[in-house]
Amino acid sequence: MGKKDTKERILDAAELLFAREGYHPTSLRAITKEADVNLAAVNYHFGSKEALIKEVIARRLLPLNALRSKRLQEVKDEAQRKKQKPPIKDVLRAFIEPTLKFRESGRGARAFVTLVGRAITEPDDTVRNIFMELIQPLFRQMFELADESLPHLPKDIILWRLHFAIGALTHTMHCMDKCIMPPPGVEQPGAQALSSIIIDYAAAGMESAHES
Repeated sequence: MGKKDTKERILDAAELLFAREGYHPTSLRAITKEADVNLAAVNYHFGSKEALIKEVIARRLLPLNALRSKRLQEVKDEAQRKKQKPPIKDVLRAFIEPTLKFRESGRGARAFVTLVGRAITEPDDTVRNIFMELIQPLFRQMFELADESLPHLPKDIILWRLHFAIGALTHTMHCMDKCIMPPPGVEQPGAQALSSIIIDYAAAGMESAHES
């Protein structure tokens, strides 16, 4: 078995267990048992538990960030070409659509979503700090574009409204399978339809008037 296979098995096992049990309760021995490797393999490929969790997060988050960043840049370029402000709906769509599609991309993606949810809500800062470090450049890019979209609003209002929009998206991603119980006759929308619902909702909030 090659080195790449061993490393990927460790990452898959760590992702699953960190999502299910949390970062601190999950031991390296539990991960090696799940991955069917020895402890030396973890030390060889990662060096430490913290380095392992960072790579678990980075291997999924960085490609997703790259896709969202590309779409945000396309919105900016199109607005400049037309000599217009970038529509806030397009800014939100560039972030929201790839995120919801990612959640539907497989079992590992759903485990990762759970892991990120733990990172945001649990009191320990280890995982949250890693996630925030990796997401910060993308958030800054989105904020700057939203600021161009809504020049009539104070920057602090734009910042908090973006937080609210991302909060709604995060809640939706975690509740799609277990929190939302549609009444009889109401179907659960797919990722594409749900994207449109969230984008409309978030855009209305972003664009609403602000009374100081």
